[in-house]
Amino acid sequence: MDLAALIDPSGPPRRYVITGGPSAGKEAVLSDFADRAIPATEGEPAREIYRAHRERLGRHLQVGDRREYSREVLAAFVQEYAAHKHGLRFYNRGIPDGYGWDAFFGLSPYPELEEAARIYRYDAVFVLDPLDTFAGEDDLVFAQDREIRRVHELIVQGYYDTGYRPIFIPADDPAKRVDQILANVSAPTA
Repeated sequence: MDLAALIDPSGPPRRYVITGGPSAGKEAVLSDFADRAIPATEGEPAREIYRAHRERLGRHLQVGDRREYSREVLAAFVQEYAAHKHGLRFYNRGIPDGYGWDAFFGLSPYPELEEAARIYRYDAVFVLDPLDTFAGEDDLVFAQDREIRRVHELIVQGYYDTGYRPIFIPADDPAKRVDQILANVSAPTA
């Protein structure tokens, strides 16, 4: 594979989502993209928004806080999407992740989320299968170990519900996962 041709910053925008439930290894995979100078989301916008809510509220989000949080995350995802004008980019989560997280909280999709999922489309979605371990006692994820699988399933269902056919990437070393992802991305044609 010719990485330079694959990245080609002068071509039309090509957008790919890296997603999965808590403990899927997204951070390590995205770090590997950065090490290879492959354009990708830096950090995790949803996590930063969560931190701001938690700091303001003095506690984890509860069901009553979820809709406001979801709208802020959606706005951040739309902003990142719209700012990308040329070449390849990998996103840390995508707009349809909102379907899964909202469902986890017992909330139905709201009009702005549904509209954004129709308008802002990704070229492909890569779902990282969960790793065997859940790290992060001090992390922001408030799902219990037994809930991690459920969140993962709801996120995946959100992508199916919005018309995607995710590509599943098995748990493995981050570099091997990135290699598998890149093997499923085509270089732009002239």
